Amino acid sequence: MINYWNDLQTIRRRRPLVHHLMNYVVMNDAANVTLAVGASPIMAHAIDEIEELAAKADVVYINIGTLDDRWVESFLLAGKAASRNNVPVLLDPVGAGATRFRTETVLRILNEVEVSVLKGNGGEMMALAGVAGMVKGVDSLGEANLDIAEKLAREYGVTAVITGPRDYVSDGKRGAVVSNGTPMLQYITGSGCMVGSVIASFMAMNRDFLVASVEGLVTFEVAAEKAEKRSSGPASLKVNLIDELYNMRPSDYEMARVEIKE
Repeated sequence: MINYWNDLQTIRRRRPLVHHLMNYVVMNDAANVTLAVGASPIMAHAIDEIEELAAKADVVYINIGTLDDRWVESFLLAGKAASRNNVPVLLDPVGAGATRFRTETVLRILNEVEVSVLKGNGGEMMALAGVAGMVKGVDSLGEANLDIAEKLAREYGVTAVITGPRDYVSDGKRGAVVSNGTPMLQYITGSGCMVGSVIASFMAMNRDFLVASVEGLVTFEVAAEKAEKRSSGPASLKVNLIDELYNMRPSDYEMARVEIKE
C-alpha cells in the first residue's frame, strides 16, 4: 500500500533540494509547485556551477523544453555529476519525436546519464519507443499505454512515466495506472513539466521510483481536481492548484484512483 501522506510529510519536514534544469516557459511555475509541496527548488544552468550543485542536490530534474547546444552540455554535466554522487535524475523529453535534434538529445542523455525516471506525454514516449508521427510541437497526438511504458522501462533501465488522460507507470516489472486529473490541465502550458517537479520531490524521499512517481502524479492530479471545483478557467486553475498542493491533507488521498499491476 502506498503511504502518500507519510512521504509528503517527510518532504515538508526535510525540504529536499530539487535542482531543475528547467525550460524558460515553465520555470517560475515549476518552482512554485515545488515549494507548495514542501521541497526546495533551484533553477541553475550555468556550466561553471552546475556540477557542484547537482552533486549536492537530492534530485536533478532535466527538462529539455527550451533546447539549444549550450543547454545540452549543461544537461550532460549535471546528469553525470548526479550519477557519480548517487543523486536520482528525472528526465522530461519535451518534444521528443518533433525534431531530430530533440530526439537525439534525449537518447544521448539516456545513454550517458543514469536516468532514474523518464517522464513524458504519450506522443513523446511513443516516439522514443519507435512509434513515429505522434508529436506536434510539444503536444501529444496520441495516448500510449502500459505496454509502451514497460517497453521503455526495460530498454533504458528506467521507471517510465507516461502522462495523459490516464497515466501509465512501469519499472519493467511492475506497472501502475493513475486515473486522476482534469482535462482543463491541457490548457495550462507546462502542466506536465510541473507534475515532473512534484514527482522529483517524492523521488528525494522514496527511492522506489515507481511508488514515488505514483505519489507525485496522484498528489498533483488530486490537487488539480480540487482546484477545478473553484476555478472559472485555466488561469484561476493554476493559482488554485498551487494552493491545493500547499493545503494537501491525508483525506485528500482518498480520491486516488490507482491500479497497481504486479
